[in-house]
Amino acid sequence: MIGNAYAQAGGSTAAPGGDLMSFLPIILMFVVLYFLMIRPQMKKAKEHKTMLETLQKGDEVIAMGMLGKVAKIGDTYLSLEIAPNTTIQVQKQAVTTLLPKGTIKDAQ
Repeated sequence: MIGNAYAQAGGSTAAPGGDLMSFLPIILMFVVLYFLMIRPQMKKAKEHKTMLETLQKGDEVIAMGMLGKVAKIGDTYLSLEIAPNTTIQVQKQAVTTLLPKGTIKDAQ
């Protein structure tokens, strides 16, 4: 009932390097993805880290959507004065923007 199965060795007409050419669109897609998404994100993270390292007492910042002045800086937390005699503790990573001096005075 079951006959013998024989493998057929068909003639290979693939050009040399044809396998590489079939992967070229995928490789090109990863290169474009790197330059459009990954690289700018890494650059922004590096700028944020540099900004956090250069924070000083008296700097005006935006943290968690609140405008305040840095009162004290620790290793992972900082004190943020959001109103006269009102200070809160926030993580350094919560600081999103370093503002120019005098911004708080202009905002009031």
